[in-house]
Amino acid sequence: MGTPDFAVPALAELIAQGHDIAAVYSQPPRPKGRGMETIPGPVHQFANTAKLDVRTPLSLKSTEEQAAFAALDLDAAVVVAYGLLLPKAILDAPRLGCFNLHGSLLPRWRGAAPIQRAVMAGDTETGVMVMHMDEGLDTGPVLMAERVTIGRQTSGELADILSRLGADLMVRALGALERGQASERAQAEVGVTYAKKIEKSETRIWWSNSAEEIDQQIRGLAPAPGAWTESSKNGVERIKILMAEPFPDSGQPGNVLQAGENLVIGCGTGALRIIKLQRAGSTVQDAITFQRGFPMQRGFSFL
Repeated sequence: MGTPDFAVPALAELIAQGHDIAAVYSQPPRPKGRGMETIPGPVHQFANTAKLDVRTPLSLKSTEEQAAFAALDLDAAVVVAYGLLLPKAILDAPRLGCFNLHGSLLPRWRGAAPIQRAVMAGDTETGVMVMHMDEGLDTGPVLMAERVTIGRQTSGELADILSRLGADLMVRALGALERGQASERAQAEVGVTYAKKIEKSETRIWWSNSAEEIDQQIRGLAPAPGAWTESSKNGVERIKILMAEPFPDSGQPGNVLQAGENLVIGCGTGALRIIKLQRAGSTVQDAITFQRGFPMQRGFSFL
């Protein structure tokens, strides 16, 4: 049961290890892109290539959907970024239960956007856990976990690492369940935080914030949805900043302190060297290439 790219490695590994996949549940295809073409999600597409039965209900609350799920007569359900709440009838249907692969060190960052929130908060490490699901929001006992140092990785880079690590972790957990050797431990009652979905209002860069805060915001929102700022050079234009790093300089927040080889912008505290940017409708560019089409001088100001 999964939908985005993050969930594909787990499904691939389950197949590779010889597990019998009774069905794949994924979010319904939705319109995307400029043409608003209805396209199946990554898990749905991968399952199609593997010739698996794919089911895309809008909800699992109806008695009909719950009966169809129970009729699969499952040993276990594997849930990875599925995107739908599982009612108690669904949780109770598999013989061993439902097991979620979650991208954080629970109980920190329960909820929808754990990887992005960890980076944006400046956490030094995160991880991935296999959790026996209950009716709470990511509150179930944990079977296995792996830890990862965040460093200067973006949320996208971190998600790739955690998805691959998590795929291996999940098949190890299922192996332990098969052998009757799985042990569960309750989550700590302290240190609970919630990773709410990213709001549009959080994606704008406020240059009055510190360089460290903005750097974390940029890395946490890269590659999508991307942190952005505005320029009034050719009318108000939105520009995404997808990679930057703190730089030993200081000046008026939002002002270009250096241009050319180093594109440096002042922050509330410190400054940022901008590495990758993107104009609307254009490709991602390094700072030097970007300035060829969008020249800037010292003192130029972002809004």
